[in-house]
Amino acid sequence: MDLSLKTVSYSQDRKDWLGSQHGTDVLRSITLDVSTFTKATHYPDGYLKSGLPVGKITASGKYGLYDDTKTDGRQTCVGFLWSGVEVIDHRGNASTSVGGSMLVHGFINTAKLPVSVDANGLADVASRIYTV
Repeated sequence: MDLSLKTVSYSQDRKDWLGSQHGTDVLRSITLDVSTFTKATHYPDGYLKSGLPVGKITASGKYGLYDDTKTDGRQTCVGFLWSGVEVIDHRGNASTSVGGSMLVHGFINTAKLPVSVDANGLADVASRIYTV
């Protein structure tokens, strides 16, 4: 039996990147491939940040970080991660795939996204996601 003191840190999920609540009632469930994200940038506290742009990986059907330079399907932005997702649990175990939800329709404030999205990525979602 381990009775030693343990410390667990939690982070607050920020959604200031949302331009409005419009579209938040029609989220899509997705599975994320954690290997497409960088720990130091996208989940330094063990959680993928909400607002990360995602693309669908053609071979696996999972979703990964949007990257216009890739050729595996992630070169097309399809939405934005709706809420923070735990990748590393309180014991330090890292997941390879995690479930999440994606905003596919609504308004976003691009200046407040956790990472910048290039013009091509914004054009990919322009008919469904509007920038403010």
